[in-house]
Amino acid sequence: MKNKTIFVCNECGYESTKWIGKCPACNSWNTFFEQKIIETKTGTNKEKKEKTKPQKLNTYEAKQALRTSTGFDELDRVLGGGLVKGSLILLGGEPGIGKSTLILQICDKVQGQGKVLYVSGEESAEQIKLRADRLRHKK
Repeated sequence: MKNKTIFVCNECGYESTKWIGKCPACNSWNTFFEQKIIETKTGTNKEKKEKTKPQKLNTYEAKQALRTSTGFDELDRVLGGGLVKGSLILLGGEPGIGKSTLILQICDKVQGQGKVLYVSGEESAEQIKLRADRLRHKK
Protein backbone atom coordinates (compact mmCIF):
# COMPACT_ATOMS: atom_id res chain seq x y z
CA MET A 1 0.00 0.00 0.00
CA LYS A 2 1.14 3.49 -0.78
CA ASN A 3 -0.20 6.68 0.81
CA LYS A 4 -0.52 9.73 -1.39
CA THR A 5 -1.75 13.24 -0.61
CA ILE A 6 -3.52 15.45 -3.12
CA PHE A 7 -5.19 18.81 -2.78
CA VAL A 8 -8.66 19.28 -4.26
CA CYS A 9 -10.49 22.54 -5.03
CA ASN A 10 -13.73 22.64 -3.06
CA GLU A 11 -15.38 24.70 -5.82
CA CYS A 12 -14.61 22.81 -9.03
CA GLY A 13 -12.79 19.59 -8.07
CA TYR A 14 -9.44 20.52 -9.66
CA GLU A 15 -6.65 18.34 -8.24
CA SER A 16 -3.07 19.35 -7.46
CA THR A 17 -0.14 17.52 -5.91
CA LYS A 18 0.58 20.56 -3.72
CA TRP A 19 -1.50 23.23 -2.00
CA ILE A 20 -1.98 26.38 -4.04
CA GLY A 21 -3.78 29.57 -3.03
CA LYS A 22 -5.69 30.26 -6.23
CA CYS A 23 -7.32 27.52 -8.28
CA PRO A 24 -6.09 27.69 -11.90
CA ALA A 25 -9.33 26.10 -13.15
CA CYS A 26 -12.02 28.29 -11.52
CA ASN A 27 -9.89 31.16 -10.10
CA SER A 28 -11.28 30.69 -6.57
CA TRP A 29 -9.04 31.62 -3.65
CA ASN A 30 -8.26 29.37 -0.64
CA THR A 31 -10.59 26.57 -1.70
CA PHE A 32 -8.12 23.65 -1.62
CA PHE A 33 -8.43 20.89 0.95
CA GLU A 34 -6.08 18.00 1.62
CA GLN A 35 -7.17 14.50 0.68
CA LYS A 36 -5.23 11.33 1.46
CA ILE A 37 -5.36 8.49 -1.04
CA ILE A 38 -4.32 4.95 -0.20
CA GLU A 39 -3.26 3.00 -3.26
CA THR A 40 -3.24 -0.78 -3.11
CA LYS A 41 -1.59 -3.02 -5.66
CA THR A 42 -3.63 -5.87 -7.04
CA GLY A 43 -2.34 -8.37 -9.53
CA THR A 44 0.66 -7.65 -11.67
CA ASN A 45 1.53 -4.70 -13.83
CA LYS A 46 2.05 -7.07 -16.73
CA GLU A 47 -1.65 -7.62 -17.42
CA LYS A 48 -2.23 -8.24 -21.07
CA LYS A 49 -4.26 -5.57 -22.83
CA GLU A 50 -6.47 -6.54 -25.72
CA LYS A 51 -5.73 -4.60 -28.87
CA THR A 52 -8.73 -3.38 -30.78
CA LYS A 53 -8.89 -2.12 -34.32
CA PRO A 54 -11.45 0.30 -35.72
CA GLN A 55 -14.41 -1.50 -37.27
CA LYS A 56 -16.94 -0.36 -39.82
CA LEU A 57 -20.27 0.43 -38.20
CA ASN A 58 -22.16 -1.78 -40.67
CA THR A 59 -20.26 -4.85 -39.39
CA TYR A 60 -22.20 -4.69 -36.11
CA GLU A 61 -25.69 -6.01 -35.53
CA ALA A 62 -28.09 -3.64 -33.80
CA LYS A 63 -29.85 -5.46 -30.97
CA GLN A 64 -33.02 -4.28 -29.31
CA ALA A 65 -32.47 -3.54 -25.63
CA LEU A 66 -34.98 -4.44 -22.95
CA ARG A 67 -36.39 -1.16 -21.65
CA THR A 68 -38.13 -0.24 -18.40
CA SER A 69 -40.80 2.44 -18.47
CA THR A 70 -40.13 5.52 -16.36
CA GLY A 71 -43.85 6.03 -15.84
CA PHE A 72 -43.69 9.25 -17.88
CA ASP A 73 -44.82 8.73 -21.49
CA GLU A 74 -42.96 11.72 -22.93
CA LEU A 75 -39.71 10.83 -21.14
CA ASP A 76 -40.00 7.22 -22.33
CA ARG A 77 -40.40 8.57 -25.88
CA VAL A 78 -37.27 10.75 -25.55
CA LEU A 79 -35.32 7.78 -24.17
CA GLY A 80 -36.35 5.56 -27.08
CA GLY A 81 -38.88 3.55 -25.10
CA GLY A 82 -37.63 3.75 -21.52
CA LEU A 83 -34.57 3.06 -19.41
CA VAL A 84 -31.98 0.48 -20.50
CA LYS A 85 -30.38 -1.64 -17.77
CA GLY A 86 -26.79 -0.56 -17.19
CA SER A 87 -27.19 2.72 -19.04
CA LEU A 88 -26.29 6.20 -17.88
CA ILE A 89 -28.49 9.23 -18.43
CA LEU A 90 -27.20 12.75 -17.93
CA LEU A 91 -29.96 15.23 -17.16
CA GLY A 92 -29.10 18.91 -17.44
CA GLY A 93 -30.92 22.20 -17.33
CA GLU A 94 -31.29 25.54 -15.60
CA PRO A 95 -31.37 25.62 -11.78
CA GLY A 96 -34.80 25.18 -10.24
CA ILE A 97 -36.61 23.62 -13.21
CA GLY A 98 -37.24 20.30 -11.43
CA LYS A 99 -34.40 17.98 -12.48
CA SER A 100 -33.95 16.51 -9.00
CA THR A 101 -37.68 16.19 -8.45
CA LEU A 102 -38.12 14.37 -11.78
CA ILE A 103 -35.25 11.99 -11.03
CA LEU A 104 -36.66 11.13 -7.60
CA GLN A 105 -40.10 10.53 -9.15
CA ILE A 106 -38.52 8.20 -11.72
CA CYS A 107 -36.62 6.36 -8.96
CA ASP A 108 -39.92 5.88 -7.12
CA LYS A 109 -41.68 4.53 -10.23
CA VAL A 110 -38.94 2.05 -11.19
CA GLN A 111 -38.47 0.85 -7.63
CA GLY A 112 -38.22 -2.94 -7.64
CA GLN A 113 -37.06 -3.10 -11.28
CA GLY A 114 -33.37 -3.06 -10.36
CA LYS A 115 -30.78 -0.88 -8.66
CA VAL A 116 -30.60 2.86 -9.26
CA LEU A 117 -27.55 5.00 -8.60
CA TYR A 118 -28.39 8.68 -8.08
CA VAL A 119 -25.37 10.93 -8.65
CA SER A 120 -25.62 14.68 -8.09
CA GLY A 121 -22.98 17.30 -8.67
CA GLU A 122 -25.04 20.06 -7.11
CA GLU A 123 -26.88 18.74 -4.07
CA SER A 124 -25.77 16.99 -0.92
CA ALA A 125 -27.16 13.62 0.09
CA GLU A 126 -29.09 15.37 2.89
CA GLN A 127 -30.81 17.74 0.41
CA ILE A 128 -31.79 14.82 -1.81
CA LYS A 129 -33.15 12.88 1.19
CA LEU A 130 -35.25 15.88 2.31
CA ARG A 131 -36.76 16.25 -1.19
CA ALA A 132 -37.46 12.51 -1.40
CA ASP A 133 -39.25 12.63 1.96
CA ARG A 134 -41.35 15.61 0.83
CA LEU A 135 -42.37 13.82 -2.36
CA ARG A 136 -43.35 10.67 -0.42
CA HIS A 137 -45.63 12.68 1.88
CA LYS A 138 -47.39 14.37 -1.07
CA LYS A 139 -48.84 11.04 -2.27
